[in-house]
Amino acid sequence: MKKLFGTDGVRGVVNEELTPELALKIGNAAGRFFLGRYDTLLIAKDTRNSGDSLEAALASGAASAGMNVQLVGVLPTPGLAYCTKRGGFLGAVISASHNPAVYNGIKLIADGKKISDEEEVEIENLLTSVPLHYSVFSKIGRISSTDRHRNDYIEHITNLFKDKRFTGLRILVDAANGAVVSVVREVFDNLDIDAEYVSMDPDGININEDCGSMHHEMAGRLLKDEQVGFLFDGDADRCLIVLRGNRLFDGDMIMALNALKMKNTGRLQNAAVVSTVMSNLGFERFLADHGIRLIRTRVGDKYVLEKMLETSSNLGGEQSGHVIFLDRSTTGDGVITALETMDSLKEMHTSLRGFVDQFPVFPQTLKNVPVANRRRVMENEKLKAMLAIIKEDPGLRVVVRPSGTEPLVRVMVEGENEKEVHSTAERLVEIIEEANGE
Repeated sequence: MKKLFGTDGVRGVVNEELTPELALKIGNAAGRFFLGRYDTLLIAKDTRNSGDSLEAALASGAASAGMNVQLVGVLPTPGLAYCTKRGGFLGAVISASHNPAVYNGIKLIADGKKISDEEEVEIENLLTSVPLHYSVFSKIGRISSTDRHRNDYIEHITNLFKDKRFTGLRILVDAANGAVVSVVREVFDNLDIDAEYVSMDPDGININEDCGSMHHEMAGRLLKDEQVGFLFDGDADRCLIVLRGNRLFDGDMIMALNALKMKNTGRLQNAAVVSTVMSNLGFERFLADHGIRLIRTRVGDKYVLEKMLETSSNLGGEQSGHVIFLDRSTTGDGVITALETMDSLKEMHTSLRGFVDQFPVFPQTLKNVPVANRRRVMENEKLKAMLAIIKEDPGLRVVVRPSGTEPLVRVMVEGENEKEVHSTAERLVEIIEEANGE
């Protein structure tokens, strides 16, 4: 069973849970495991100040195992995913996505997507049994830096949308002081998009700080007239939208709008959209009203991708803003999501506000409960009994799950009666807090 890897790679508090020593061991174990299938590891990072030391350690570990390493610099996760698939490289991204700068993480990518759970287990086993194993001196890998992959990614996205027209749209970009600062202005300029930019000045510690997809109210306050705010997270694999009045246009709505365009143009495969158990019931009913099925899977964009491949679907994602256009990218790509959504507005001659007004949203509440031991809390008998009772209520839908990236248990309650939704959520939080104190 995996202990080190979560739903989005390895993640933890810098220099406490995730140290340069651990990064060295991960690089060495990954190098040993993948050498033979891949001879070069690409390493990208976001803008956290801890990225430099983790990058150096990760690269040293892989090179010492015999793998060549190319340091790509600051680049969105989907940018690195594209480069691994295009060039046949192994990839590693040093990022903690939407988390604050005190966190960082390492996720491994191969063939354009995150490595499988089984591969993560094998790497953990290597790391545990033989933490470090060095290649003979003549087989040590070389480490170099290059800007080529960033340029390739910018050119790729520009080419995807070069025949589209985005005139008339007024855009505010909140870059979250994250990885997207390295590409977004150049891409949008190439496509003649009229955009204003905020949170484009990373200093190593201000990534996601009161900005980006986790803090839509900041961009919401800055919107003028008919401007629409596109919000990225730290590694730009997700995108959310905010309208004037701080009205959030979430991942469910983004997928719904794009699903209609794709169906109308004959592009939507399998007449279906893949999302997770966290997506709102209103989203499911909206799609059904338009002849589109919602296929649900477990939380995590890697599991969304797996289900998309399994069902031959080409649109999927999460309410949080990870959206995968599989005919465009093998992973959630915030920049592609923004451009596809802009294109949908032009193609369908609609506005986001007009669309959101007709989109049904069932009362839903999300709670994040800090816990010391996620597994122990989830095994609590009182919690299990409460969940069994709730399951019998046809008016409620509940998801209680341990976070794959933080010491939290996440609670989602949804239903037609808002008062019942909130009271049920509060009761579950109480039980989880009691279990945590035992």
